[in-house]
Amino acid sequence: LAGEVTMSISEYNAPAILNEGAQNRIKTLVPVRYGNTYRLELNDALFEGVRFGWIHVIGFGKEWHIDRVRLVCQVKPVNYRGNFSCSDTLLTRIWYTGAYGVKLNLLKDYFGAILMERSDRFSWTGDAYPSQAAALAAFANYDFIRKNIGHTALQSNGIESYSLYWIQSLVDYYYYSGDAETILHFIGNACSKLDHAYAIFGKNPRLNYYGWDERLGAGFLRFNNENDTDAEPQYAYKMLCIESWNDFSRMMKDLGNTELSGKYSRYAREKMNEIRQEKYWTEPYGIHAAADAINTGLLNVNEENRLYEAEFSDRQNRLSLSPFNQYFIIQALARMGKYDDALETIRDQWGGQIQYGATTFFEVFRPSWLGDSGPNDPPPNGQCGYTSMAHPWGGGVVKWISEEILGVKPVAPGFSRAEILPHFGRTLTRAEGDVPTPQGTIHVAFNVSEGVARVNLPQGITATIGIPKAEKEIVTIRLNGKPAWPDRTLLPPPLESGESKEFILFSNAGAGMYDFSVEYRGETPGYEPSEWTFPATFMGQDSTTRGDWTGRYGGEGYVLFNYLQQDGRPLHLRSLKPGIADVILHLNADTTWGTSLDDERVLSPDPRRASLRNAGAIFTQDPRACWQTMTIDVTLA
Repeated sequence: LAGEVTMSISEYNAPAILNEGAQNRIKTLVPVRYGNTYRLELNDALFEGVRFGWIHVIGFGKEWHIDRVRLVCQVKPVNYRGNFSCSDTLLTRIWYTGAYGVKLNLLKDYFGAILMERSDRFSWTGDAYPSQAAALAAFANYDFIRKNIGHTALQSNGIESYSLYWIQSLVDYYYYSGDAETILHFIGNACSKLDHAYAIFGKNPRLNYYGWDERLGAGFLRFNNENDTDAEPQYAYKMLCIESWNDFSRMMKDLGNTELSGKYSRYAREKMNEIRQEKYWTEPYGIHAAADAINTGLLNVNEENRLYEAEFSDRQNRLSLSPFNQYFIIQALARMGKYDDALETIRDQWGGQIQYGATTFFEVFRPSWLGDSGPNDPPPNGQCGYTSMAHPWGGGVVKWISEEILGVKPVAPGFSRAEILPHFGRTLTRAEGDVPTPQGTIHVAFNVSEGVARVNLPQGITATIGIPKAEKEIVTIRLNGKPAWPDRTLLPPPLESGESKEFILFSNAGAGMYDFSVEYRGETPGYEPSEWTFPATFMGQDSTTRGDWTGRYGGEGYVLFNYLQQDGRPLHLRSLKPGIADVILHLNADTTWGTSLDDERVLSPDPRRASLRNAGAIFTQDPRACWQTMTIDVTLA
């Protein structure tokens, strides 16, 4: 090769630049020659996440030709045993994109993450919870899930909530697989985790992490540097404890261990009763703590309604920064029966990523990126460092769609009893798919516009099948050609029928094919999308006021960053009016560029518009990993 050539790779449409810690954080290098082959080698493992690649011909001395370009891919074999489709092609794409992202991140012997090149290419215990949940619904690779549960059993990554997500993974695995032997093997481990949570409950324990969202402490750093001062993750952790005790109690009951079932049920109710001693206990809860509270399954209708109105009814507020935490929010919306809100949120969070160009789901995402970036543009860095665009922790939506839209859930271990209750809201008319179980595949198809439904149950499963009313009147139902509702005289035993607010129910359905013809009367009401509302107005960039800000800004006070010097260190110049208690900075670096500057572009130190001014600033610490963002909290008096 006569000339100069470099090669690049990336997850987005420009050569990647990562944070510190990578062997080569700038993903562009001169290729290494092997005979007539030139190979890009960016780390010793020769292992990267790749969506885009470039060959940069910087110069050449004589003509030469590229014969072939090869990218060697590593994929662990796994079959799609589940599937899903519906009348909204975006939701169908979300199901498959979530499943595909988990499939790509199945490493040699554990659930991991591809990551372009980061030091955390291992199975984070909490991250594995939604990843394994997706795998249960899409692949039913029980052996590999069981192996990863064992792989993460003795590690919590120093994060209190991750120990409890391991409990949630254990519960999911049991009800999907029916594998009692594995649960019995891990009972001591699980009890140790649950008892530890009881011991630290209400003592503001050092959580270390609860999510990347600023409302949860912006990841690790505010926890590690400021002693867990954020209240929201503490509220959320309390509710996660209660949820985990309650879920484990139910699992122990189904295993026949009444002693442990009773113990952890008492834990859950005792601590819930303690919290209720505060009359207005729901008021300080943000969206994440509210979601965890609802997911305990112990709230009454009034408590749920208060939390819904305060936190979930606003389209913007109910979005978390990551699809990981968003999973728990859509779980809570389903528990409250708010399926249209949940579907809108799914389209905003996961659908927004697909609109961005995603072929796998991201570590973090905000729909606002769509207005500022083109398809597959480099995403913003954040408190997570560079934004991973193949993060399997976003896969929880796969299980949610199979359970809530398709409607198929295990009620007893291993799907020995199941419920099939599809929830279409006002925006869907059809859904069809398969859910794998140890007994075989459950196939379901519902179409409320055509009035047809089909359910196929394998041997070993008894199910309750719900025909959705879709906010219409059901006049008649025929099952396999014979009257089934309201005339129930020809229903074959042990099949029984009944009615709820949302469904006509057929219980005790055993193995076989169930073909329903449904006569509806009326129409499903239309759905009005929620408006985007924001509590503050974006000011934009002011390029005209320059340094003389008096009369335009500072009516409620001001902070001029690093405007002064004290003992050789930068110091902020502050003047706050009574309505503002404090302005708190997180994760920033400080600098004073210059002092006594005769430059009208530099901010005046006070309303007097002094002629000599200082120039200071705060800035992010890019490329330092996880220090690539900063936050400013204004505390009202």
